[in-house]
Amino acid sequence: MTQPLIERDDVRPALLGSSLNALLGRWLPRQRWYAGRGRRITEVSVAAATALTPECFHLLVRVREAGEQDEAYYQLILGAAADPPPRLWQHAIGQVDGPTGGALMVYDAVHDHRVAILLLDRIRQGGRTGVLRFESFPRTSVPADLTPRAMSAEQSNTSIVYGDRLILKLFRRIQRGINPDLEVTAGLARWGHRSVPAPTGWFFVTEPVWGTLGMVQPYLADATDGWELALNSASTQGDFDKQAWGLGRTTGELHAALAQAFPTSTPEEHHLPRLAEEMLHRLKHAADAVPALRRHVPALQGIFAEAATTRSDLPLQRIHGDLHLGQVLWADGAWHVVDFEGEPSRPLAERRADRSPIRDVVGMLRSFDYAAHMSPTPRPEWAERCRTAFRAGYSEAGGFEPADAPQLLRAYEADRAVYEVLYEATHRPDWITVPLKAVARLADPR
Repeated sequence: MTQPLIERDDVRPALLGSSLNALLGRWLPRQRWYAGRGRRITEVSVAAATALTPECFHLLVRVREAGEQDEAYYQLILGAAADPPPRLWQHAIGQVDGPTGGALMVYDAVHDHRVAILLLDRIRQGGRTGVLRFESFPRTSVPADLTPRAMSAEQSNTSIVYGDRLILKLFRRIQRGINPDLEVTAGLARWGHRSVPAPTGWFFVTEPVWGTLGMVQPYLADATDGWELALNSASTQGDFDKQAWGLGRTTGELHAALAQAFPTSTPEEHHLPRLAEEMLHRLKHAADAVPALRRHVPALQGIFAEAATTRSDLPLQRIHGDLHLGQVLWADGAWHVVDFEGEPSRPLAERRADRSPIRDVVGMLRSFDYAAHMSPTPRPEWAERCRTAFRAGYSEAGGFEPADAPQLLRAYEADRAVYEVLYEATHRPDWITVPLKAVARLADPR
């Protein structure tokens, strides 16, 4: 057990002093979920602090970065102890001065099971604690006495699993407004859509910004990640066509359900020309950063220009926004779709906006391509079979046939591949050949 530390009134200045700000300025850029990696932090400050226990605080941290006009907010749950348990040392952030002159070790308390239990209890009970509000659906129950474990895979958020029954997703970057992951899953639940786990509880902050902090959903304990299944199939030259067809159908059904649960919109007259301009802007930005892209710029520019003159009656609607094989789970003989947060580094209004469902279709098509090239021997023919099967399954339930809009499909895929090139160049240089091959194929389809 942690040593009896300090009184509530004493730990606050120890955790919230200037020494913590400097500590966080060094720690934040190293976290996988930090959206500002590559940009210099100019200021870190605590915007809101709520005591959860005498030695643990929920913090909303304000970050300012060089070259960025707007400030960013991040959710942290920090503990401070003179001698924390050994299992928490790997989550240590650093030391600050304690109230009596001794040093206190500050650690990421998301990994402290006592804090994890407390968070779920607060959500189950509902109510307020400082600037925090906790709620759950009245018609659902959030059980107590479930053993928590923080998942080791750090993405753009942090997840805690409780007794293989529930999962609490903590959103690390907090933006003003409801998070799309909560908004979309709750909207689909009201319509009885079954391929998306329905939220059972959530909590949010009211000051200095109103934003979603986390949500609770059923945990699919026996589920297998779609990426893992596809990668295994591609590596062993297996037949994934049936699963890809089913995934296409599930995606089509999802889009149909989203069009029922949320209003759709008719594209404005200049929607496609503006879209092509945006794609071209992203291409030029990526080509400036990645020289290998530059020889493909004229061909890709032609692809975007052709899409700008295409006629399309396809409505704009709410979509997943970041659909790929890592966002789907296979459980109980069916596909389930998760993680509707979108790209956390993008503005919330953009992530909640109506967009073409082709964007989601292309995200999955590109994911098959990645799986095919991750095996020791690339399997492009495997990817093409999966892509064909996925489109066929989608056309049965999605309301349109993706192949009927070839110019748009090609433009969206080219735009996605350009994004992937820039992402891999920044984060995973060893993977950059995968999207570069896709760009070359799209630029010269012979």
